[in-house]
Amino acid sequence: MGDGQGEPAVPAPLPVSSSSQVFCPEHASHSRFPGACAVVGPHVNHAQTHARRAVAALAAALTWAALLAGAAGCTSGPPLTSGKALDDTIRVTPEDGSKGVRPERRLEVRVPSGRLESVKVVKSQDAQESPVPGRMSADGLTWRPTGSPKLALAARYTVDAVALDGHGRRSARHVTFTTYVPDERFIAYVTPENRATVGTGMIVSLEFNREIEDRAAVERAVDVTAEPAVEVRPHWFGRGRLDFRPETYWRPGTRVTVGLRLRDVEGAPGVYGQQDRTFSFTVGRHQVSVVDAARHTMRVERGDGVLATLPVTAGAPRTTTYNGKMVVTEMLEVTRMNGATVGFRKADGKGEYDIPDVPHAMRLTTSGTFLHGNYWAPDAFGRANVSHGCVGLRDVKGGDSGTPAGWFFDRSLVGDVVEVVNSTDKEVAPDNGLGGWNMGWKEWKAGAAVK
Repeated sequence: MGDGQGEPAVPAPLPVSSSSQVFCPEHASHSRFPGACAVVGPHVNHAQTHARRAVAALAAALTWAALLAGAAGCTSGPPLTSGKALDDTIRVTPEDGSKGVRPERRLEVRVPSGRLESVKVVKSQDAQESPVPGRMSADGLTWRPTGSPKLALAARYTVDAVALDGHGRRSARHVTFTTYVPDERFIAYVTPENRATVGTGMIVSLEFNREIEDRAAVERAVDVTAEPAVEVRPHWFGRGRLDFRPETYWRPGTRVTVGLRLRDVEGAPGVYGQQDRTFSFTVGRHQVSVVDAARHTMRVERGDGVLATLPVTAGAPRTTTYNGKMVVTEMLEVTRMNGATVGFRKADGKGEYDIPDVPHAMRLTTSGTFLHGNYWAPDAFGRANVSHGCVGLRDVKGGDSGTPAGWFFDRSLVGDVVEVVNSTDKEVAPDNGLGGWNMGWKEWKAGAAVK
């Protein structure tokens, strides 16, 4: 992507053909980002993907039986007691061998008299071990975890404790138990990708695979921060989607970090979060493109200047293009689109269009608004609105960087804003794609679950 200095001239218009139809559907409702707007075949995706890595750790539990059997006299401290005295002296809850322990059960180590000398607790989860921090009471009789009182789900706990009784005799206890494994988990599908470079209009969006009933608990488990610092606030769309944005577009060069601490958070009765991860992305240069549907033009603004003004075609009178601010969420170098998949059918049930090689397609809404290259209607650009709701730029079959569509595609990022003005349609809904910039700051903040 260029920085606006020394940009090549916008490509000249292409030869005229007899075709005059522009295709893209607009008002059908489909699943979010991937697969909407009649994308029915293989495509080349311009966005990055991220991989998941799992790290395995070996369990290392201290075996106290060896100490009890032959360690007397091999330590500088008092001798260890043996036999039934262990159970009588050190009491651990949950009990040794317990299975399916619920997360609300309290983990505690205690002695009725004397004092605890040491307590070591290890949690093993997802093939990774981690110590459980805790604190001894002032009288030395009780040890409890610090931090969250809840046990982790689907985990194995190992407790090793040593205590001294009133006569200075040492005793030890080794306990293991496993916690509840829920039948149902929820996860969040996150936009944007980890380590992506995005436009200044990117909105952090989490879409959950299940409805969230305790939205406040889930909201508290997500942390979005920026460097340089800026206030970032959440907004819920229904019970399945949580978005985050600042009051105005991100400052270029900002690094945004998203922490998901959803593991073991109860989002709905019996449904717990699975993810515990951190990812980040970087905000690139500022670019906003303004489509004037009445004038059939698109002004590409980069920073404080204008890169170009391009001739376009927008939605026809019966299938108009939404007004408002839309964000590029997907960039496809080439894709197939079929109108039948989004409700544009002929009498025989076939799609009003079926174009196998739409070039330079950039998704703007969930419902199906794209900004894309068009090689089949060269007479329309700058003259008429003839599409099914998309914004079309001149292109050639197979796509070419020397066309207006290719030129714009090469200078775009996921997260760039495309704003449509002077259309006869309504304003795009804030939850249709990343349309949250169409909502005022006060209204946006009111959509948080945590007040």
